[in-house]
Amino acid sequence: PEETVTSSFASFIHAVRPEHLSKTVRHRSKRMILDSIGVGLVGSTTHVFDIALQYCRLYSSVAVSSVYGKPGIKLSPTLAAFTNGVATHSMDFDDTWHPATHPSGAVLPALLAASQMLPPGTKPKGMDFLLAFNVGLEVQGRLMHFSTEAHNIPKRFHPPSVVGTMGSAAATAKLLSLSTAQCAHALGIAASLAGAPMANAATQAKPLHIGNATRLGFEAALLAARGMEANPLILDDIAGCSGFSAFYSIYQPKPLSTPSDHHEFLLEKQDIAFKRFPAHLGMHWVVDAALSVRNLFINYAGSFSPSLIRTIVLKIPVSKYINRPFPSSEHQARHSFQFNACTALLDGEVGLSSFTESSIHRQELRELLDKVVVEHPEDNVANFDKMYGEVALLLHSGDVLTGKCDTFYGHWRKPLSKESLLKKFRSNASHVLPEEKIETIITMVDNLENLSDSSQL
Repeated sequence: PEETVTSSFASFIHAVRPEHLSKTVRHRSKRMILDSIGVGLVGSTTHVFDIALQYCRLYSSVAVSSVYGKPGIKLSPTLAAFTNGVATHSMDFDDTWHPATHPSGAVLPALLAASQMLPPGTKPKGMDFLLAFNVGLEVQGRLMHFSTEAHNIPKRFHPPSVVGTMGSAAATAKLLSLSTAQCAHALGIAASLAGAPMANAATQAKPLHIGNATRLGFEAALLAARGMEANPLILDDIAGCSGFSAFYSIYQPKPLSTPSDHHEFLLEKQDIAFKRFPAHLGMHWVVDAALSVRNLFINYAGSFSPSLIRTIVLKIPVSKYINRPFPSSEHQARHSFQFNACTALLDGEVGLSSFTESSIHRQELRELLDKVVVEHPEDNVANFDKMYGEVALLLHSGDVLTGKCDTFYGHWRKPLSKESLLKKFRSNASHVLPEEKIETIITMVDNLENLSDSSQL
């Protein structure tokens, strides 16, 4: 039969082998796994996670899969994946790629749950786990590269709810050793389970996007394994009958070549962005710009004195859902250019405690927010690879101080150091785990290729 885009993806998922993972890909993906576990652990302390967990515990089922931060609780595999996916995105602390999506949280919880689901004697080795994780990343990245629309900050749907579901299906299909035909059907089923509107950004519903992506992709693979079929052309561009193209107004798919002696994964070409504080990725530009101008201000005035500031000008790209002048909840605050810039100016940092109710509603913060004016320069595009953040302080004296950030620390062009990544992981994990278990996880992920049973993770 003639090769199609969909069949090429299915062939790739089935045929790719551990030896196709380069040293760079293994290194970068292990950093992603460690970071994702850390943000999932700290995310298990949130209110939205508690809601998701209470919901999942309503169901009586085979409880074999672990839940982040809850050593005494196990759930059915798909519900564990869902709950851990919610935890991962509950603070918007998880990694981000370009084109824009959160790749790890949509894949890792499904693989962790599936590893525990499989009976003794059939547990995947660490290298198989690492390969499946990278298959999930690769499918997400390839699908996003089919549309120029995907390169910009989204407006209609939250990308991980779409490509993440497909990535979870692909990764789980690989871990479960599905046939080529079953891999194709898993992708087709997953496409019917995908999607979430951007209107739910900055609400408690947004973490459900990641929870659903990892769970529903997992379920798609399980259904395919049991014989369910779907459209075998789901990824192809068929005139008059939308498949995956339903999600993108511009969609130009290309076949994915079957790996030969060498396959260059997208992660080889472009690293990932790790967040230093729990907020939407766009916030990291304005925070670094705000911290820069704050230092200038202290050198100018001797201390940070808000009374000397007449106006705060933010130069940011146009993106409605993260332009929030006066956020009233933690989730709105995580998606507010204004809040994050003013918090950085006022406190000299942004961290977990910045998004508590008491911090959000401080009078001194409100007074700074009242001074903010937003501008949208034409050259500042809503694209995580091209945007910048600029914060200018117009003082009553007539002086103007300006800070600008083109690439924040943690961006794929300026990756976190090993020390910074480990510091973040230890800080996040310490909210729910003792030190010895934290160090065990670090060692286990670092040596994942040699792990004989990935369910130990």
